[in-house]
Amino acid sequence: MNHPIRPPFTLETALAKVQAAEDAWNSRDPQRVSMAYTENTEWRNRTEFLTGRAAVREFLGRKWAKVPEVRRCHCT
Repeated sequence: MNHPIRPPFTLETALAKVQAAEDAWNSRDPQRVSMAYTENTEWRNRTEFLTGRAAVREFLGRKWAKVPEVRRCHCT
């Protein structure tokens, strides 16, 4: 789908939303992943607190630069 998947969800659109999130994460592209969150998103990763998409992009860039590839899998 080329447009954001928004509620209300059907089973089909809910599955598409989950697949899109999985595909974004597996791309290891911080820009792509960050776009799933609001501009003022708030994240916590252990002792690190992040606010905003830019902080999420920077964090994911650092994380993926030093961590081997990890793929998320939707198991059915």
